Amino acid sequence: MRKTFPPRSASSKSAKPFGKPGKGRPFPPRDKTEPKPVPASLKGDRPKALSHVPDPGNDLIYGIHSAAAVLANPARKIRKLWATENGLQRLKEEGVTAALSPEIVHPRILDHLLTGQDAVHQGVVLEALPLKQPRLDQVPRDGLVVLLDQVTDPHNVGAILRSCAAFGVKALVTTARHAPHETGVFFKAASGAYEHVPVTRVTNLSAAMEELRGYGFRLVGLDSEAPVTLAEASRKLPLALVLGSEGKGLREKTRATCDEVVRLDMPGSIKSLNVSIAAAISLYALTH
Repeated sequence: MRKTFPPRSASSKSAKPFGKPGKGRPFPPRDKTEPKPVPASLKGDRPKALSHVPDPGNDLIYGIHSAAAVLANPARKIRKLWATENGLQRLKEEGVTAALSPEIVHPRILDHLLTGQDAVHQGVVLEALPLKQPRLDQVPRDGLVVLLDQVTDPHNVGAILRSCAAFGVKALVTTARHAPHETGVFFKAASGAYEHVPVTRVTNLSAAMEELRGYGFRLVGLDSEAPVTLAEASRKLPLALVLGSEGKGLREKTRATCDEVVRLDMPGSIKSLNVSIAAAISLYALTH
């Protein structure tokens, strides 16, 4: 026979907490404070307070040095400039004057604009049309070029491009796939070098190397296990320095296509370096 219980009174329900007598705790009092409203400029995917939403097909560039180099480049077509008051003051201290009036915004607006990126925008963000880059057959044939074999980290590629600008490299050649494209992180790491060194993308690196050889370039690959040091390599121009990826280095076919494979002479216990550091040291050695 099924056992039934008398219904509990309303007073008993409100008097006892959930659970067995002596156990359980009543819920804490509910906070009736109204939440602070989210500013309209910070709602949605893009700040709605901005008068212009960036085109994803354009270059979004941030940072004082990167933005200053873009603003000083007559070949650049600037669509929009956002800046905090401090950021605009720093641009003026750099001696840069923008051809268009900046939109003064709060730093949080720029933070939201760059959501998803570990960005240090320094109070300046601009949108510009992409630069037209040369084909491989348009690269100058009287100097030094750098080729990247699937270097994928935008920080490394940006830093390499910065070294290329410092040592007068004629062009940086990279692949269309397995290589970072022009993002805010890349531009920030390059620190304005993208405005001075052409970046040529090719479909097949080995074929591009053969094409450069046809133009008179000598192809020198860098590998930590090579039997010959960079100091022993020929520095006769035109010359192409080939750098491998962060983990695996030069691919087998890339290595086989080089005229010579060399290493940096390092007497210490560590025999390999980050690719961007190796690039800077190699460029210094080849130009001095």
